[in-house]
Amino acid sequence: MGKLRRRDFLKLTFAGAAAMVMDGNIAVPARASVKPFKLKDTKVSPSVCIYCGVGCGLLVYAKDGKVVNIEGDPDNPNNEGGLCAKGATSYNVYVNPLRLKRPMYRAPGSDKWEEKSWDWTINEVAKRILKTRNETFVREVGGVPVNRTDGLVQLGGASHDTDECYLLSKFARSLGIVYLEHQARI
Repeated sequence: MGKLRRRDFLKLTFAGAAAMVMDGNIAVPARASVKPFKLKDTKVSPSVCIYCGVGCGLLVYAKDGKVVNIEGDPDNPNNEGGLCAKGATSYNVYVNPLRLKRPMYRAPGSDKWEEKSWDWTINEVAKRILKTRNETFVREVGGVPVNRTDGLVQLGGASHDTDECYLLSKFARSLGIVYLEHQARI
């Protein structure tokens, strides 16, 4: 192998630079073709990250009823468009073929899960809340009226904003729930 002289080094350097410049030239049609913009004709909806209690804002792009992209919301004061590693992967939650899309129910003593409708699920949850409230409702303690239920709790999540938390706490208190907590405090 021969010795690399300064003149040869400069020739190779300029040849490499010229090749890099020519790579983006019209003479190379594969590189010059324009790809369609993937977010064209999509509907953008603001959302909240599903992971921690920070409540980072997301922009969810959907086309034909399917999520095609998720990115950070630059107008959200919590994250200003940035996302952590978990938030950046939230798109995979929506497109995962194993994601549950309907309520699943396993009857007591059964070893099988069965798919149920949303109407059945909501009615069943309401019946169980009412049953538990009625069974654990305490009217008085030591002659003092307390009107509370000790068998139910209410837990708020990261995706609830202040107004939603206010309404949820009012609903919980109307049932007699006194054990209220929020994910941000845990």
